[in-house]
Amino acid sequence: MPDSPSLCTHTGFSDARSVRVRGKDLLGELVGHCTFTEMLYFLTCGRKPDPGQARVLDACLVTLAEHGLTPSAVIARLMADSVPEEPQVAVAGGLLAIGSVFAGTTEDCARMLLDIERASQRTGIDEAIAGRVQALHDGRRPVPGFGHATHKPDDPRTPRLFEIAAQAGYAGRYVGLLQRVGAEVDRIHGRHLTINATGAMGALFLEIGIPLQAMRCYSVVSRAAGLVGHLLEEQATHSARAIWQASKRAVPYRDPG
Repeated sequence: MPDSPSLCTHTGFSDARSVRVRGKDLLGELVGHCTFTEMLYFLTCGRKPDPGQARVLDACLVTLAEHGLTPSAVIARLMADSVPEEPQVAVAGGLLAIGSVFAGTTEDCARMLLDIERASQRTGIDEAIAGRVQALHDGRRPVPGFGHATHKPDDPRTPRLFEIAAQAGYAGRYVGLLQRVGAEVDRIHGRHLTINATGAMGALFLEIGIPLQAMRCYSVVSRAAGLVGHLLEEQATHSARAIWQASKRAVPYRDPG
């Protein structure tokens, strides 16, 4: 098949003596010249972040890396006990739990903010916010980025993320929009629902120019670090067996009918 002039990769290439990454020499221009956080941004955005963008992204990645015995951590521990000789299986298994309920809501919240912003061009911002929140409420669907099973009344991670973003000069229109959505969520629901960390990250990722389609991938990268910690602890404590026995006690068998 002949080479197609439109078919190529801009991501990376290596030969016997060098490695190129998005137009940069890996060893001469990237290794020792940028952090892992900056490299992640560069790979997905095609440009190096400015110091403020790098600080906000780094804060988000650290925030999401670990949150205790969440489903992803439990899965990783069970997999580590089941396939102890293959650590990548445990980490990969845990990462499969990132989605529309856990961690992946960053992308969903960002998409909601963009949808509201587009709708506001036709109806005005207040009407666009109220219409979206009311539609979710009427459909008994959760508002992405709001509420938390553990952190009540507020997620303590969110104000810290917003504080860092403000210091870095990236707490602008999307942070403001998310806070306005939060006020409307509380009004329509008749009670306070916290802006959770993944919701805050949805706004902050938009602030620093991260593509929507990369946001859930960033959550995967972040959570992988935490799962490595769970994997090593599981190898030392063998907690998966206790988790397994606890599930049997919590969900006992009964004959049907």
